[in-house]
Amino acid sequence: MSLLVVGLSHRSAPVSVLERASLAADTQAKLLQDTLAAEPATEAAVLATCNRIELYADVDKFHAGVAELSTLLAQHSGVGLDELTPYLYVHYEDRAVHHLFSVACGLDSMVVGEGQILGQIKDALARGQELHTAGRLLNDLFQQALRVGKRAHSETGIDRAGQSLVSFGLQQLAAGADPGLWAQGKRALVIGAGSMSSLAAATLARTGVAEIVVANRTRSRADRLVEILQQGDDTTVRAHAVEMSAVGDELTRADVVVSCTGATGLVLTADALADALGVTLDAPAEAPAVTAAPAPADVDQHAAWVENGSATSAPEAPRRVTLPAQSTGPVKLALLDLAMPRDIDGAAHRIDGVRLVDIESLADASADAPMAADVDQVRTIVADEVAAFGAAQRAAHVAPTVVALRTMAADVVAGEIARLDGRLPDLDEKQRAEITQTVRRVVDKLLHAPTVRVKQLASEPGGAGYADALRELFDLDPQTVAAVSRADLNDPNRGRS
Repeated sequence: MSLLVVGLSHRSAPVSVLERASLAADTQAKLLQDTLAAEPATEAAVLATCNRIELYADVDKFHAGVAELSTLLAQHSGVGLDELTPYLYVHYEDRAVHHLFSVACGLDSMVVGEGQILGQIKDALARGQELHTAGRLLNDLFQQALRVGKRAHSETGIDRAGQSLVSFGLQQLAAGADPGLWAQGKRALVIGAGSMSSLAAATLARTGVAEIVVANRTRSRADRLVEILQQGDDTTVRAHAVEMSAVGDELTRADVVVSCTGATGLVLTADALADALGVTLDAPAEAPAVTAAPAPADVDQHAAWVENGSATSAPEAPRRVTLPAQSTGPVKLALLDLAMPRDIDGAAHRIDGVRLVDIESLADASADAPMAADVDQVRTIVADEVAAFGAAQRAAHVAPTVVALRTMAADVVAGEIARLDGRLPDLDEKQRAEITQTVRRVVDKLLHAPTVRVKQLASEPGGAGYADALRELFDLDPQTVAAVSRADLNDPNRGRS
């Protein structure tokens, strides 16, 4: 196993970089195809969410893999390599497994314990399977990550350590008040009808808003979301859909707006929001000084950090710039922007009566959130699962060799029985069957102890060499071993749930 992940997230890069580096679905597909076309990757999967972009690959050369994956991320994200490199982190082999398992459990999320990441990991796996870029290693890895994440949520109270991004965002909008009481009687406008917008609409309905209006570029999807909201047994919310062209009018009647679309530009400008409220946009305050970004690091330095065990991430990202304080007056319009890149103009914070919460402010608000004791339990689960995954992968590495050895032994037995038939043609069927069974038992007993022992040894760290020793001692044909591996890899039922 030579698993490598190169990526960036809200922990390593400012939101402005993450916005520019976001990958559309068709770009993700092209990235995967180009990763396989380039050496040294043989498998690839991409995990792209609103606050992380990670490229996973099975590579045969570490340094070349880091350089190639970094270059591909830069090319497909449109952010120059020199600019992107300081924000990239690199994880290799067991550290890469540990990272994905931690992500699956919500330990690396903006809001600790949020469960939406499991759906995103499932989508990443499905994309890799559909495009045939995820082979045995990545299928096993992502399937196991899903199981680890589900185990963490079912066996611990990690859900109590944090909330979904939507719930946490609404809590920030409520500014210390009980979200349920704050939402009572409010009219909400949800822009977008994708998975995050649907989650937002459902959360708003459960929180107790009186009415939800859904706007989406594809009207049929907005209608479908409204239908789902009205079928819910746990809410009595009124809901209806509108065209995107009606958003301006809906803003004049809304109390809460949640936006999460796939648009590449702003959906709500500060001027449009000011017009909806009938106020004048204040002149921008003097911009605070911005901490200069560190000098770009050479991609080979990432490899050195990981190889030497001194670090597993890029240099610390520059500190975020704090925007001027929002209005302290009564809030007329509460805005929650969950999109990446952002849907709502950041200048909206300067509009009197507007409260804006976006991805960046959510990251700041959750950075100092108290960590529940359950987090330690999840970390223990992750550590145990990483060890188990590594052992299973090492054991799987020796399995084709064991199969090839037993195949060779079976061929030897068949050849000797054929020779016996030539020398003793008068043996009856009963005698021949007894002799054949005896020879097979002898071979099985001779092979049993070494094959069991080599599987045990191979499951331990550094045990991959035992498979090589077995092939050398029994002079096994490398092509036979490779054929067994290919047959296992091409099994259509492998890695699917």
